[in-house]
Amino acid sequence: MIDVRDITKTYGSGDAAYQALRGVSFKIEDGEFVAIMGPSGSGKSTLMHILGCLDTPTSGTYMLDGKDVSEMSEDSLAKVRSEKIGFVFQMFNLLRRATVMRNVTLPLVYDMQIDPAEREERALKALRAAGLEPEFATHLSNQLSGGQIQRVAIARALINDPRIIFADEPTGNLDTKTGEIVLGTFQRLNEEEGRTVILITHEQDVAEHAKRIIYVRDGAIVSDTPVHKRRRATHRV
Repeated sequence: MIDVRDITKTYGSGDAAYQALRGVSFKIEDGEFVAIMGPSGSGKSTLMHILGCLDTPTSGTYMLDGKDVSEMSEDSLAKVRSEKIGFVFQMFNLLRRATVMRNVTLPLVYDMQIDPAEREERALKALRAAGLEPEFATHLSNQLSGGQIQRVAIARALINDPRIIFADEPTGNLDTKTGEIVLGTFQRLNEEEGRTVILITHEQDVAEHAKRIIYVRDGAIVSDTPVHKRRRATHRV
């Protein structure tokens, strides 16, 4: 599904140039659960932005489903982001005074071809997939716990039924127990629904919930290994 070849990313120019990525190459197959791990400033977030079609590399090739991303128009990239990719971020990015239903359906707000009944049905399905019962739909987001808020963010990422989910430090603002529950949700989405999950983290114990860890340091891949003793996270709400 994902094939990056000799990707580089440089910010600035001349003496002020900073190389965030240095010749990164790897493949991710459809249905994998991969953690991209590294310390702050390692280049992992830059890499996620490129993989998620939010940014472009300075050089190298990024093939997504066999298509060269650099040859896609802005409209095509926007379609890929809206239909094929779901994003979950550390800061949740929810409308705190809006209902859960409103937050989950935000990606559909400009699609006039989807009627309100279908929008609600898709939102409830996404909530169940994220581990929340339908009664949460009417709650205000500021009435939820941190773990519930993050699962609402996961449901929002699922509303368009994406094949790839990018999770950028999704447990960074959660306590350990709640983080385990959220990571269990990603494991279930991968194992039971076959979604490709790409987890960005700087924590080893979080990365070990994936099936494979790509370790990045100073803009380069230093290791790419399977997780032999995979951690099991609880799926309980």
